Amino acid sequence: MRRFEHPSAMDHAEALSMSIGHALELAIQVNGWAVLAVSGGRSPVQMFERLRYRPVRWDRVTITLVDERAVPPEHEDSNGGLVRRHLLREAAAAAQFVPLIADAGEAADPQRAVERLNAAYRQPDVVVLGMGEDGHTASLFPEAPELAAALSAEQPAYLVTHPSSAPHARVTLNLAALLAAERAFLAIDGPKKTAVFERALQEASPALPVGVVTTRHRHGFDVYSH
Repeated sequence: MRRFEHPSAMDHAEALSMSIGHALELAIQVNGWAVLAVSGGRSPVQMFERLRYRPVRWDRVTITLVDERAVPPEHEDSNGGLVRRHLLREAAAAAQFVPLIADAGEAADPQRAVERLNAAYRQPDVVVLGMGEDGHTASLFPEAPELAAALSAEQPAYLVTHPSSAPHARVTLNLAALLAAERAFLAIDGPKKTAVFERALQEASPALPVGVVTTRHRHGFDVYSH
């Protein structure tokens, strides 16, 4: 694990977008293509708006998500909608996009989305993670009833979780899929989340799932904070 700290949100977004773009190009050089799985929420918007201009061979990139709320694509809480508005533009408009919730039917029954995604699963080469103040990352929430299944290597890559602290059911990649990515980036915003992350590293327990992901990842794992 490598750690990078930046003085401002703008510097953080610029540095992270450059590193992600470089990682995608390396994957394309090796495989001929790259799969990028990103996180939603408000935090990555500045990074998306820089990444979409990076000189990446976007026509060889598939963009998807590490997790998604079970809401229709046009819903204001949709991570897929966020990606369409802020990332799939300019140069990055040439990328293929695989949403985790494709329509209102899958939003109403997210298990349908999981079956579709697992049937055509492609392992992400690069994942971009965020972290909540409760220590969750992706939709691996500490209090979700499905957490044990999500941490089990025996499960398919995507599953549905029902965190009691969040207003919607979620579709998420499991731990095994996150660990299989050749490059992983974790973005942390502010001192409060940084303190949670430090505790997660020490405990490395399901009570703070981000610590499990970080300490068990054996490929390139970079932490960007500001």
